[in-house]
Amino acid sequence: MSIGETLLLFIGGLVPLGYAAYYLGRRKAVATVAGGVRMHSRPQQYGWYSVVWMALPAISVAIAASLLSLLGVVTPPRELVLLMALVTAAAGLATGLRVIRPSLRARNTLDNLIRWLLLGAALISIVTTVAIVLSVVFEAMRFFREVSVWEFITGTVWSPGDTFLEAAGRADEVGESGAAFGSVPLFAGTFMVTAIAMLVAVPVGLFSAIFMSEYASHRVRGMAKPMLEILAGIPTVVYGFFAAITVTPVVVSVAGFFGLDASYSNILSPGIVMGIMIIPFISSLSDDVINSIPQSLREGAYALGTTHSETIRHVVLPAALPGVISAFLLGVSRALGETMIVVMAAGVRPNLTWNPLEDMTTVTVNIVYSLTGDQAFDSPQTLSAFALGLVLFIVTLTLNLISAIMVRRFKQSYD
Repeated sequence: MSIGETLLLFIGGLVPLGYAAYYLGRRKAVATVAGGVRMHSRPQQYGWYSVVWMALPAISVAIAASLLSLLGVVTPPRELVLLMALVTAAAGLATGLRVIRPSLRARNTLDNLIRWLLLGAALISIVTTVAIVLSVVFEAMRFFREVSVWEFITGTVWSPGDTFLEAAGRADEVGESGAAFGSVPLFAGTFMVTAIAMLVAVPVGLFSAIFMSEYASHRVRGMAKPMLEILAGIPTVVYGFFAAITVTPVVVSVAGFFGLDASYSNILSPGIVMGIMIIPFISSLSDDVINSIPQSLREGAYALGTTHSETIRHVVLPAALPGVISAFLLGVSRALGETMIVVMAAGVRPNLTWNPLEDMTTVTVNIVYSLTGDQAFDSPQTLSAFALGLVLFIVTLTLNLISAIMVRRFKQSYD
């Protein structure tokens, strides 16, 4: 019996038992009330109480069997686990019906159960985040045992090794000095493409948000906002094709018209396309923030004789500044973590330059190439991906902290 068949039979067995538990528990409560006895909770709550008594033991048996199998302690047959779970569910159903009595606080029990379920969901998110951070930190510590932290942070040459270079099609760059893990060129490319993206996304996104919230009619807004948000649903690989096939030749042609030499793997093209991709995030968030500004502030400004544009500049935008800052930093975080567009349009060459018409690469691109090469997992080339990820995590965390501080500083409450 396959896992899918076992799971299907398990769910198929619990559903009729759950229905029976709800029906019998509710009927017992209704019969008790009909006999003139006052119950603490409503009849349907006793029905759900019986369902809980039926389901929790069965699910616990299934989870315990899965953990034992996962840890390698024992692997019980699936048929036996299924039978034990259903038998346990039937026993729980009988127990749940037996404990139903007028003094039973079924409502309070269900409320506590829901509270614990919600707490468990929150803890899953927290534990997952902590596990991700710890896994990156531990692997990065292994890397820093072999490479100096100072060399990694301040080094200007990124040459992780012969195998990596040959896999990236750069065998001519293999030198005799061995591997070098200076991350400055990678972060320079990351910040360069992020800056270009934000120069495109912030003006367009903010101005479009102002137009839709302050100038556009309901009909125009109802058409423009969904069309704009479609950009957020386009896969990044499609943006990568657009950057490599359409934007890059245009950038090279325009640069050539002005007598400039532009590489076909320049960093400007992915930056522009990445900015287009981020526009919906900034526009949508800024639009929601601007719309949340109380209308009384606008009316007060109009009463003082200000024009529409002056009201937007001097009243609406300052009031919406915390939300606009949050939207801006969200776009920065989105740009820092983008990979596919840079891979397809800019390449993988670590190049320390101020010229956006030259080819550069980013941290996330090198993380991908480090983890998908043919090196051993414990090699410095592979472990460097975790060191890069740790530094990138610290950068994004710093941006989020700055965002929280600035929002708290500029936040105002309106009555």
